[in-house]
Amino acid sequence: MPLARSFVTVVFSTLVLLLVCAVFAPSSLSWGALSGSLPFAAIIAIAGLGQLLVVQQGGFDLSLPGAVSLAVVIATHFPQQNDALLYQAVLLSIGISLVAGSLNGLLVSIFRLNAIIATIGTNALLYSVVFATSGGVPSITTNLLAEISSGESLGLPNSVIFALAGMTLVSFALKKTVAGRRFEAIGANPLAARAAGLNVRVHQMMAYVYAQLLYCVAGTLIAGITREPTAFQGDSLLLPSVAVVVLGGTSLLGGRGYPVSTVIAAFFLNQLSQFALTVGVPFSAQTIIQALALGFGIGVYSIRWTVNRKTTTGTRKVEDKT
Repeated sequence: MPLARSFVTVVFSTLVLLLVCAVFAPSSLSWGALSGSLPFAAIIAIAGLGQLLVVQQGGFDLSLPGAVSLAVVIATHFPQQNDALLYQAVLLSIGISLVAGSLNGLLVSIFRLNAIIATIGTNALLYSVVFATSGGVPSITTNLLAEISSGESLGLPNSVIFALAGMTLVSFALKKTVAGRRFEAIGANPLAARAAGLNVRVHQMMAYVYAQLLYCVAGTLIAGITREPTAFQGDSLLLPSVAVVVLGGTSLLGGRGYPVSTVIAAFFLNQLSQFALTVGVPFSAQTIIQALALGFGIGVYSIRWTVNRKTTTGTRKVEDKT
């Protein structure tokens, strides 16, 4: 099967970046540096997968910061360092994610509100719950969550395994199921899908629900990776989540999505940040780097790279045999 253009582009860009890192900042490729940065790349990948589902329906989910931050706060404040209460905290986070996703979906698909306005409002509601729960004060995570999130299995950080599992699940659902193909068809052309008898509103609403569940996973993992996370951990994930979706080749207008390319783009973006820090770029410039990566992705996929080839064919004389 021919490789998708997005996959080839992001893999080639990643290989070029790794080559540049090997020449100018080899320390950024050491196992110590990678083991410290890969968990955060996995977090970006999981959040990016959630954003991907929303972007496929032609929307943006700006409630990501509040959703991730609330998952962090619940995972750290609710158990109060008691491992026995961790599963209850996770179930509570899942329940709130379902409610928040349903709210976004109803506002966008049923009431036809602009996705940006609707999700900003939901984000404000989520942050109100964050402040009500934590008061803006950080709390120490439980030992069990720290072991799960920061541990390793099969030589890989557990967070990376979660990201790979999420990528596999999303890829299978989108590419190998009837519902997934309908989902992509609706995102590409809602009017045609509605004319074909597909339930456009339900699929659009479920995109926000699935996205919130992935944000919940990302926030819970952050709570375990960072020993004492703040109540605003989700703020730093909004721009990267959109950037990796664009770098992965998914159109901002909706349609076909590329989960594998999105996950690779998350590693690319994280490694780019690590390279910048290694060569002395201040941490405060990370947002600029992410914005440049977003612009790079939009520019690359907006240009139609075509090659005009001229073929010269000789003339043949065809003789009729009689």
